[in-house]
Amino acid sequence: MNRKAAAVGALALAGTLLAAVPAQADSAPRSDGAKSVCKRLPTTQERVDKAVRRLNGDATVAGSVARLQQRVTDAKVAGHTEMYTYLNDRLTFRKTLLPALQTRQADLKSVATWCAAQPSPAASK
Repeated sequence: MNRKAAAVGALALAGTLLAAVPAQADSAPRSDGAKSVCKRLPTTQERVDKAVRRLNGDATVAGSVARLQQRVTDAKVAGHTEMYTYLNDRLTFRKTLLPALQTRQADLKSVATWCAAQPSPAASK
């Protein structure tokens, strides 16, 4: 009886696995997501612009490169070697964010131009 139950269980498992293969194929993207990107574009642009303004801010702006640079300098002057190393590594990373975000700003401007040139969803119905 146990062999029969095991065989039925194995057969059921094999059937389940075979049935799942077409379902996985259906999960592949059907488009490039342009409609969603265009819909979220204003919010995305606002977030990137805000991050660039923050990074370019002066030493009074939390999250700015200048403020972190001041903290690195203060740690070095105070002789806090471990803090200096930690903050300097953060500063190095933060400085790499700015060019990446500026590139993203330019890309988003191109995407905005492209989105504006597309027919409206109401016109395609």
